[in-house]
Amino acid sequence: MAPETPEERIVWCGLGWTYGFYALGALYLTGPIIGWLLFFLVVGRLLNANEAFRLPGPVILWLLGMLLMLVCIVVGHLQQGLGTGQLIKSSVGWAKGWALMALFILAGSTLRIRPEVVARAAMRVCLHTLVLLPVFVGAWLLRLPETAYVSPLKAIGGPGPEFFAVSLYELDPQSGLPRWRLFTPWAPALGFVANLFFLLAFVEQDQRWRRIGICASVLMILMSQSRLAILVLLVVIGLLFTLKYLRGPVLAFSAMAASLVFAFAGGWLLESAETAYESIKSARADSTRVREALARIALHRWQTEAPVWGHGVVERGPHLVEYMPIGSHHSWYGLLFVKGIVGFAALAIPLGASLVFLGFKLHRGLIVERAGFLFALLLLLYTFGENLEILAYLIWPGLIFIGLAHRSNAAPVPVPPLETSA
Repeated sequence: MAPETPEERIVWCGLGWTYGFYALGALYLTGPIIGWLLFFLVVGRLLNANEAFRLPGPVILWLLGMLLMLVCIVVGHLQQGLGTGQLIKSSVGWAKGWALMALFILAGSTLRIRPEVVARAAMRVCLHTLVLLPVFVGAWLLRLPETAYVSPLKAIGGPGPEFFAVSLYELDPQSGLPRWRLFTPWAPALGFVANLFFLLAFVEQDQRWRRIGICASVLMILMSQSRLAILVLLVVIGLLFTLKYLRGPVLAFSAMAASLVFAFAGGWLLESAETAYESIKSARADSTRVREALARIALHRWQTEAPVWGHGVVERGPHLVEYMPIGSHHSWYGLLFVKGIVGFAALAIPLGASLVFLGFKLHRGLIVERAGFLFALLLLLYTFGENLEILAYLIWPGLIFIGLAHRSNAAPVPVPPLETSA
């Protein structure tokens, strides 16, 4: 496996050297650089008339939606009187956040990037994780400092020092137990990336690399101790099983059996699900309380102060929410608060279009289209627990796959057998 085109070399190095960039504290800068380099490749080939690209409708919606995010920033800043300096800073943040969502999907839908190259580069990151695991666990056992150092690159600017810090481990303030975030800014973000790598493991054709990817992904999810990551992993495993085995008449008979079971035991199942949900919430009662308070504040201030275009910038919350940014931990609340109902629609419409478009292509059984749909679904699930904008620099391999799945002239790739044994 080796990259053959300039775009594949960019992806191969940018993803495969994740831990190297992390050690330099440059990972937050690497994602935007990769995204804009791929965009310039697209523009260059269009200007040179070397290639004619056919953009699918959902990809166009992603481009328009993310441009609308920039319009929301400009209008919001003007309405709130935030000044030119803050507008420039927020526009740069857009270029490192929401813009990347469209740029990577565009790159996947137009450039010559093979899905197996992206998958193999991700499996290399998984292998590096397994190799470095004794270092991270040993740091906790030896009670070394939680943060080894913070890169001087933080002077360039970013959301916070945690994006430039090399963290060995961290202790949960509620339980006192260790959790790890590795190359991500916080532990739940590691669970997000690990679920993404778990899906990429099923794109990998080589069984040894696939087992490495599955083992490393599950370990990262468990090390993150993220409730949402564990729930999403179960959903992903269930969908992979369903798409592989429950097709045609088997799916119809399975649906009939499930309907009969629910008819007789539906009440008990709903009560059990509610009990399990409350148990999950109580596992981190403080975190749940902060999230719910942030949501209430974001909705109230959006409705009463800036319903259409939003407030323009993120604001710190009060002591009640431990000074967390209003609208954080939830993409939809964050969009409503910062960019109003217009920004909300700018994400909802292209994401919904991708899910519908790729959902209709699932019957073809192609691994790229299946993976693209699951990555889009992963984005939707994580909008309820993370801010997609701030993590775009980490989740870009999944965005490329969404673009690959939308590409109408994508060559069929056979689905490898579903084996999860390690």
